[in-house]
Amino acid sequence: MTKEGVRQPVVVDSRSRPKSRPSPRLETIRMVEDFIREWSGHYKRRALWENLPKKMMYQTYREIIMYLIESKKIAIDSEGHVGWIFDDDLYEKYTKRPDLRIR
Repeated sequence: MTKEGVRQPVVVDSRSRPKSRPSPRLETIRMVEDFIREWSGHYKRRALWENLPKKMMYQTYREIIMYLIESKKIAIDSEGHVGWIFDDDLYEKYTKRPDLRIR
């Protein structure tokens, strides 16, 4: 407040607010997973996006790629090729072991 009791206007920078974008749909994530699984090691990140069966915005694709890296389903080698590293059979083997269950 100023001396006269009038409040100063607050300046809000719209760039500082986080933008809420909808998350990618499960169907879209699975489509990218299946494509990477089929073409593991053949494409670099951008080429993979350009060759997907369905087109999507690059921001959505990048979000999916980051999710797959964080969940340890894919890896990117030193040359930039995207490869599928998640092993479904090994996952099934360990989930059936009672001594490894989350209690």
